[in-house]
Amino acid sequence: MQKYIIMAEEGERVLLDKVRDELGLDLQDAELIYTGVGAINIIRSLQHLDREAELINIGYAGSANFDLGTWVEVTEVRLNHPAVSYPEPELKIKNSKLKIKNCKQAICYTNCDFVLASDYRDCVFDMELAFIAALGFKKLHSLKYVSDNLSLHAYHDLTHGVE
Repeated sequence: MQKYIIMAEEGERVLLDKVRDELGLDLQDAELIYTGVGAINIIRSLQHLDREAELINIGYAGSANFDLGTWVEVTEVRLNHPAVSYPEPELKIKNSKLKIKNCKQAICYTNCDFVLASDYRDCVFDMELAFIAALGFKKLHSLKYVSDNLSLHAYHDLTHGVE
């Protein structure tokens, strides 16, 4: 079975070394795919893949209360549009347990925009995972690295090398 590492941007490549070093995850046989940010880029980049393939999504995420630098293994993903009055669909991540030590577990809320405030706690926010899950892959895992506490400035500092 083919295995893919799915990342939004090439700048997230530094996370692969962190995953190997901090979490001890072996990704030797996996092919790396950069999708770009957002739903359209996800669909364009992944629509041709066999749904039986194993996907491991690794990327940055924001959180209202997890410390910066925390690794989170996502157990469930939901779309998040705070301004709508209807319930958002819940998308299960099938076979998501990677059983990684020193890794928190949480729900991921996927948004179309950067999240700057939220009442949700013990979760992370990204801009891709729900769209990957909606494509129906049989084996999907997701590891998120908390890059910011809902601060666009902090995210840019981390991801663009500002100390």
